[in-house]
Amino acid sequence: MIILNKLNGEEFALNDELIETIIETPDTTIKLTNGNVYIAAQTMREVIGLVESFRGRCFENAIADNNRLLHGDDT
Repeated sequence: MIILNKLNGEEFALNDELIETIIETPDTTIKLTNGNVYIAAQTMREVIGLVESFRGRCFENAIADNNRLLHGDDT
């Protein structure tokens, strides 16, 4: 999940795995695979950066967990 802001500043969490398209018209409009549409204060590039950062952290955590399981390492 990534944290975004509505145009009024209110925060909301969005499941990044459901993002189908992001366009700027000029507001950033995010269409999900389930048909829901959200407007975010962040730019399209900022949303993409948040998704990349979130997925990178998930991948790093998965690698660390896998290493702990394989090697019995508690670090």
